[in-house]
Amino acid sequence: MPTTTRDGTTLQYRTDGDGETVAFVPDIGVGPWFWGWQHAGLAGPFETLTWAMRGTDGSDPPAGPLSVATLANDLDAVLRDHGTDSVHLVGSGLGAMVALHYARNSGRVRKLALLAGAATGDAYEPGPLFADPDDPDACRETLSSVFSAEFRAAQPDVLDGIAEWRTGEDADPESWEHQRAALDGFDAEPLYEIDNPTLVVVPDADELLDPAAGRRLAEGLPRGEAVEYPDAGHFVGIERSRPVNDALLGFFERED
Repeated sequence: MPTTTRDGTTLQYRTDGDGETVAFVPDIGVGPWFWGWQHAGLAGPFETLTWAMRGTDGSDPPAGPLSVATLANDLDAVLRDHGTDSVHLVGSGLGAMVALHYARNSGRVRKLALLAGAATGDAYEPGPLFADPDDPDACRETLSSVFSAEFRAAQPDVLDGIAEWRTGEDADPESWEHQRAALDGFDAEPLYEIDNPTLVVVPDADELLDPAAGRRLAEGLPRGEAVEYPDAGHFVGIERSRPVNDALLGFFERED
């Protein structure tokens, strides 16, 4: 996979497909496996770019606590390395905050899609998701915090596969804590300065981030719109992958 280096840190990414670029900004602590469902749905009509945040998969671990601005600069380095001048961004959780910050400060961004996102870091409490990658049982058990009981009962094989991927790609305890620090003090206000067309995907059964925060985010953005998925957990892009992918395709293909 291609890599680039920023401030002495190697960042790994991969691309697939053709057309306009859609870059995926991951949630806290998770490896590129997280975007497999969206990659499968969007690669072809679009070029997809998935990036391993510091401390996950093939990217170097962070040397200390991170900020949203640092992660946004990492994203910029990846896009520059790939030669991407114009991009749609999809972010989830912490990644949604990174996408918001990047859209405010970069002229590259065309549209935003924010899954389980909020305007402030204090709206998100990701602790129940954390699992040491060296503990396969914990990698499986902590998924109860991000998927509904119905999904877990219906898709045990999917959860088994995710748990295995987590052991190979997710952040270790120290890297996870350094990523967690990026939430501290983050505030995307004033939202009126972010005028990109934005789709906010709200999972109504999110146990880690108050769904009301997602609704407020959509309402506060000048060109924001919300789509809600009742009974879906925090990892809505996996739990409701087909309708979420349809929503993303329609949104990115639409003329605004």
